[in-house]
Amino acid sequence: MADNIPLPSAVFLLGPTASGKTDLAFALAERFSVDLVSVDSAQVFRDMNIGTAKPDAATLARFPHRLIDLISPEERYSAARFRADALREMAGITARGRVPLLVGGTMLYFKALREGLADLPQADATLRAEIDAAAAACGWPVLHAELALLDPATAARLKPTDAQRIQRALEVVKLTGRPLDSLFAESAILNTSPPLPYRVLALALVPQDRAMLHQRIATRFKAMLAEGLVEEVENLRRKYQLDAGLPSMRCVGYRQAWEMLEGRLPRGDLQDRGIFATRQFAKRQLTWLRSMDGLELIDPFENHAERRVLELVKTFLATEHAP
Repeated sequence: MADNIPLPSAVFLLGPTASGKTDLAFALAERFSVDLVSVDSAQVFRDMNIGTAKPDAATLARFPHRLIDLISPEERYSAARFRADALREMAGITARGRVPLLVGGTMLYFKALREGLADLPQADATLRAEIDAAAAACGWPVLHAELALLDPATAARLKPTDAQRIQRALEVVKLTGRPLDSLFAESAILNTSPPLPYRVLALALVPQDRAMLHQRIATRFKAMLAEGLVEEVENLRRKYQLDAGLPSMRCVGYRQAWEMLEGRLPRGDLQDRGIFATRQFAKRQLTWLRSMDGLELIDPFENHAERRVLELVKTFLATEHAP
C-alpha cells in the first residue's frame, strides 16, 4: 500500500485447546465491530461438531463464524488453501468497514497467514495413495524407517506414528529428490508471498497454571463423550467413505473413538486416552506459540484476563487510522 494509506486492522486470538479462546472471542464480538474467522483445521469438516467443540446453531446465529463446515470429512484441507480462504474473508470483512477477528488453535495456519508459505510441491494423489497403501500393509513405523533413510533430519523430529507428517515428508522427498529441510531453507530465502496487508494485534493465550489447563481439558473431553462423541463418529462412518488415515479421523478425540470402534482400544480406556492425547496436543500448541514472534502474551486464567484483552483491543482499534 502507498505510505499515506493506512493498513486495515486485524486481531488474532491464538491459544491451546481449552484455554478460553471462544469465550473471549464472543466477548470481543459483543463490544467491537469484529467478524469472526475460524483458524481451526478440525472445524473445517462438516458433521464433525462435538469432537471439534464447534459452536451450536444458536451460537453461530448470534456469532457467525467464517471458515467452518467447508468440506466433507473425506476431503483434505491445506495451509495454502486456508491462507487463500482467510485472505478472501478478511478482505470482505474489511470492505464492510469491520475488523477481522481470527481465532483458533491451528498455529500452522496462523504462521502461513502471517509469513507466507514454503514453495513445496503440491500433493500428488497417486503417490499419496501408494504411501497410504504401504502404510495399511506395513504400518507407519515401517514408513518412518524408510523416511529415516531418505530424510534423516525430518524423521528424527517425527514420531513413528505421526502418519500425516510422515506421509507428507515421504511425498515431498520422492517428488523432489530432496529432504524437507533443504527445501524449507531455500524457500525461506526465495519466498515471494506478499506481506500480510494488515496491521495486526496478535493475542496469545498462554496458561501459566498447567494443572488448571489439564483439568479443563479433562472436563471438556468428558463432556464430549457425554454429548455423544462416539455416536458422532459412528454416524460419520456410516455417512462417508472414511479411513483412519484421513486428516479428519486423525483429529484428537476422533482418532481414539475410531480405534475403540475398530476394537483396538478398550471402551474403558477411551476417556483416559482421549484426555492424554488432548493434553499432548495442547503441549504442541504451546510449543508453537513459544516459537512465534510479535505476540502479546496473556494468561487466560489470571484475574481480569478478559478485561486486559478488551483494553488491548480497544487501544489497538482506537489507533487504527494511524499511519
